[in-house]
Amino acid sequence: MSNNKRGRYENAGNDPRKRPERAEEKVRDRAHEARAMDGDPGGRLGALDEALETHSYPTTTNELVEAYGDYEIETQGGSESLEDVLSRTENQTYDSADDVRSRVLGLVHR
Repeated sequence: MSNNKRGRYENAGNDPRKRPERAEEKVRDRAHEARAMDGDPGGRLGALDEALETHSYPTTTNELVEAYGDYEIETQGGSESLEDVLSRTENQTYDSADDVRSRVLGLVHR
């Protein structure tokens, strides 16, 4: 039997008491990680989230209110309609569902 480190480790086999301790690296399962703004991660937009995906873009605040103003959004204090949430902002143009989500969720967290 060799008396150097390599020989000791090779002879340790599967006995965990004789193997050197190594920090085990966690394997990340990226398939189950949430991506940034991929849909509505917290579910606060409810049915509005799916409606935003099928809406055609670019669109404006006024067009969104006209089409989805009655949709309810969960807030820290209960729920509010999309119309009430967007009334806090000027009319602006959105290029995608992600743009709308970001704006709405930003307004809800103020």
